[in-house]
Amino acid sequence: MNERTKLFWLIVLFLGAYFIPWADPAVRQAGFEAFMMLQEYAREHVLTCLIPAFFIAGAIAVFISQAAVLKYFGAGAKKVLAYSVASISGTVLAVCSCTVLPLFAGIYTRGAGIGPATAFLYSGPAINVLAIVMTARILGWQLGLARAVGAIIFAIVTGLLMAFIFRKDDANRMAGSFHLPDEGEKGRSLTQDALFLLVMVLILVFAAFAKPGAEDAGLWKAIFASKWIITVGLLLILAWMLKAWFKKDEITSWVDATWDFVKQITPLLAIGVLAAGFLLGRPGHPALIPEHYIASLVGGNSIWANLFASVAGALMYFATLTEIPILQGLLGSGMGKGPALALLLAGPALSLPNMIVIAGVLGVKKTAVFVAIVVIMSTIAGMIYGTWLA
Repeated sequence: MNERTKLFWLIVLFLGAYFIPWADPAVRQAGFEAFMMLQEYAREHVLTCLIPAFFIAGAIAVFISQAAVLKYFGAGAKKVLAYSVASISGTVLAVCSCTVLPLFAGIYTRGAGIGPATAFLYSGPAINVLAIVMTARILGWQLGLARAVGAIIFAIVTGLLMAFIFRKDDANRMAGSFHLPDEGEKGRSLTQDALFLLVMVLILVFAAFAKPGAEDAGLWKAIFASKWIITVGLLLILAWMLKAWFKKDEITSWVDATWDFVKQITPLLAIGVLAAGFLLGRPGHPALIPEHYIASLVGGNSIWANLFASVAGALMYFATLTEIPILQGLLGSGMGKGPALALLLAGPALSLPNMIVIAGVLGVKKTAVFVAIVVIMSTIAGMIYGTWLA
């Protein structure tokens, strides 16, 4: 963080302390909700989601060669392969819009093109098999199908648009001198590196496995019941791999890279969670902007209702699967089916905390374009879906 940035945040902190009317009950409630959301995030997501994601990002930065990243995700990689891999990643990684950030930062800083990287950034939280199944069962098969098809198309189109708009920037990044490490120096095969990453991804998947509903299949319930046994087993396998396959200095480099991602992302994420809690609160707990105001603005299928649903979804923070009961309540309050799809396509992939961190990785301009693409496409998809149902 440079000196100007430090000065900016000091000024923001001072102005907030000076001008925010904490004597007002509504503002006090909003402040309370901000810290309650931060506590909820810390309890439910940091240990089981964010920390494993940081270690995976550190492993990508240290153990995966830049040549491999450039081959599959670089600006010059084959588009069919790059976007196919990026767009289906969410079927494996059932992560929220914040947990995907360290993984995105890892592949982007390692040399991935902005197109495949942002396709991965969108698909990670958006294309979640369990969430899509639950959407179909609870909110209707039409909405579940529209969400599945829309999310896959969005991931690919968003990546292609970002790659086209920022093609010159990507070309300049690729023109830089990359250090491609000698594969023979590390003493491990590509298969061993892949298995090491796979074990960490499985730790993330099982540790963060959401509690199934009463109507879910027995398989999901069985996995949830044994999630910690599986996670501990995977941790033991990971410990054995580290001891058998890695040198001490490699492990030190991995921990250092992980810590760099923690320092870069965690403060911005905390600020974003506090801001989202202050403005929107938690589901069922009012903050500065009450939920019923949002519900009253998303009835019908007008362009404004769909746009508002997209923007509200982009700003709100949804933990994995929590968007479904929230939408169920909003639909019961009169929300239109088109705006419901718009919120489903924009919400899980974006959030205010997520945007703040992306800006720290990509810069404000690229982040604004990414958010605008998602919001505009969500609005259009909502209108088309609402018209089709009508």
